Amino acid sequence: MKITINHNGGFYTGRGGCLTRLMLLCIAVMVGAWLLPGVEVSSFWAVFLTAVAISLLNNIIRPILVVITLPVTAVTLGLFLFVINAIIILMASALVSGFHVENFGSALLFSLVLMAVNYLLELPNKYLDRKPLGQQSRNDGDDDTDDEGFTPYEEIKD
Repeated sequence: MKITINHNGGFYTGRGGCLTRLMLLCIAVMVGAWLLPGVEVSSFWAVFLTAVAISLLNNIIRPILVVITLPVTAVTLGLFLFVINAIIILMASALVSGFHVENFGSALLFSLVLMAVNYLLELPNKYLDRKPLGQQSRNDGDDDTDDEGFTPYEEIKD
């Protein structure tokens, strides 16, 4: 469910990357509300405000919840993060008036749908910037020569 910004020059980075990711989250919210009977969205503005609320809660509240529940998350091998996602969905439901989630189970299923839709929408960003195998360099553009052509291991003699 969490949307991250990829800084490797992919499709959703740059000047309009934040707005593009917000629109992708809007699409994911609409798909989730369409698929699940326990989630209702009244209008497009409610979808947009829900996407903004989920995005802000993911960036502000989620890291705090993850740190607080770190022992439980470690014991459950990361499965408790789904519970945190459902809590974020319920918080967004309380903040946005046109977005309603019936219960915790619906919030958990909605977070799973958001995660799946976001994964599918992130596939172009993941594979767009890849180079063919023969064009990849071993040192990734970091060569050890300076401007005069000397390597750092050569001695300069007078």
